[in-house]
Amino acid sequence: MRELNPEHISAVIGLINESPYFKHLAMVVRELRNGHSVVELDIDQRHLNPFGGIHGGVYSSIIDTAAYWSVYCELEEDAGLISIDVYVNNLRSISEGRLTVVGRRLKLGRSICLAEAVVSDDNDVILAQGTSKMMVTPHQQTIEAARASSGFDSLPPKFLD
Repeated sequence: MRELNPEHISAVIGLINESPYFKHLAMVVRELRNGHSVVELDIDQRHLNPFGGIHGGVYSSIIDTAAYWSVYCELEEDAGLISIDVYVNNLRSISEGRLTVVGRRLKLGRSICLAEAVVSDDNDVILAQGTSKMMVTPHQQTIEAARASSGFDSLPPKFLD
């Protein structure tokens, strides 16, 4: 397995956490490494449905995000991903507190990847769980495209070798 460049990972975390959708939902990627990611979100009014509980779309977004980024580190530098489908199990509603989402790569294929994400609260109670199936897209939706779109400076190389 190729060795990740820690400077690249740090720069990518900064880049994605400044993206408009991440800022809109106030979700923050905390960790990225091979086959693993951690995303956090502090619930506020924007995350609630009309009944006062977390909106299912928030669970879907954070599960898809954690799943996506758990696969990212193992992709070639010039490859991207597109979510094909996201399957979400809403297990429990919540209306306040911090959500921690742990993403885990299940399968890394040449064209299709599968990852899982588990959402828990501060007491480690599992609130939602899901999977995301993603298509590898060589030369499309790459981190370089994200960098260019956001106006960020160039990124360090992804791998050290």
